[in-house]
Amino acid sequence: MRRPTDSNDRPSRLSIFLRRQKRLLRPLLVLVAVVALGAGGMTALRHVGSDERFAALRARIINMLPLRITEIDVTGCVLTSQAALQQALGVRTGDFILGFSITAARERIDALPFVDHSVVERHLPGTIIIHLFERSPFAVWQNHGHFMLIDREGRQVRDQGMTGKDAEAFMQLPLVVGPDANTAAAALIDELSAQPEVRAHVVAASRVGQRRWNLTLRNGTTVLLPEGQEVAALKRLAQLQENIKILDRPVIAIDMRLPDRLIIRESPLAPNDNERDKGDSQPQADPTGLQAPDAPWLSSPDTGPRRRRA
Repeated sequence: MRRPTDSNDRPSRLSIFLRRQKRLLRPLLVLVAVVALGAGGMTALRHVGSDERFAALRARIINMLPLRITEIDVTGCVLTSQAALQQALGVRTGDFILGFSITAARERIDALPFVDHSVVERHLPGTIIIHLFERSPFAVWQNHGHFMLIDREGRQVRDQGMTGKDAEAFMQLPLVVGPDANTAAAALIDELSAQPEVRAHVVAASRVGQRRWNLTLRNGTTVLLPEGQEVAALKRLAQLQENIKILDRPVIAIDMRLPDRLIIRESPLAPNDNERDKGDSQPQADPTGLQAPDAPWLSSPDTGPRRRRA
């Protein structure tokens, strides 16, 4: 026969609670241990990542990871060069997609001269998307001795100075000179872009009489373009550059205003050159067919040998 239970032998409420929560204590302890191990692992990884002694190990681990960049999609890139954008991004196809900082890449891209701001996105497993929002400067307009940045429509880009990114843009943008050059610049620059072998030699374009253009080359040569026939003239100039490297020749001017001939004004011979020419028994042949005349102007039809301008 059971004896009645003494009230003093009853377990306390705390012990009853602990018994009821006994099943939860073990998983809680396991969770605490995992968190501690994770924190220790992150600390060790941070140390390894910042220590140059582990650079080879980091590179080996990254090369073992399967997530690689397979595509870099760029939108809004008009004035910014692909080379500058690639350098600012800091990665290329084939690199580990998690191995770069999106924030740092965006800051480097935003520092480019023609970029107002950008959006850089990482889409796993292997795509990087870049949205560029470029600034409006399109060319530099010199008018009556004043320089200003203009947009594609020829309007002045205001609230921008010639320091920082503006100064970099100023050095890279094409220069157009003269009244009306600002509004006519876009068409000429587009036509020059279609002939990159010519544009690479051009440093400035001057508007003449608000109706046609003169191009100034890096070597100081002036190219006189015909009114309303810039496209045909630039194509012809590109062909001449390919055939006889005409843009590399030390001439004063190349006049393309006549549709059936090319007029070249050469530099006058130096005194030493004249004396040397007198002593030569035979004139030296010019492989391009452009020989120095007595008069400074040469006239060349599109077909047939070149001859002096009458």
